[in-house]
Amino acid sequence: MARIEYLLVECAKEAHFKINEREYGEGKSPDDAECMREVGKDKAGDPVPRQAELGRMKHERAFKCVQQEILRLFPENISIEPRYGPNGKSGGYALTNRWTGSMKPDVVIHATGKPGQVQCVYDFKFPCIKFRKENPRSDSDTQDQVTLYKKLGGNCNPAIVTPQLGIIRD
Repeated sequence: MARIEYLLVECAKEAHFKINEREYGEGKSPDDAECMREVGKDKAGDPVPRQAELGRMKHERAFKCVQQEILRLFPENISIEPRYGPNGKSGGYALTNRWTGSMKPDVVIHATGKPGQVQCVYDFKFPCIKFRKENPRSDSDTQDQVTLYKKLGGNCNPAIVTPQLGIIRD
């Protein structure tokens, strides 16, 4: 577990650094105004801030790192973005292809070869604005997400992984 968590944090740091460097130049990162700058509209016509766009890019980069560094070492114990939905038979959650009522954590450690037997759940967060970097759990959506992930069970509380603060769990 310690090795996997160390590598998750390293993947988050690497993704954060590389995307910021590519988008803003060596040693630079966006300020709060840049994070909130509108870069487009979503399907519903709502504004998309730069921080959402950066978060998507950083997630993609972090997932590549997880594939290269963690899946290589623990191929039977890690799943990237598995989808879990309610299981009517057991009352718990099981792997599903359904989107409605399901959840999709970023990384799950599970029993060997059994993604349905969740051990620990991790979600990458790449806070952009200064306040969120210092307190990534202050976002109610993040809190709701962590609360939902607790329903998956496991041996540890769900954690968020940030490049600034590493592993954060209740």
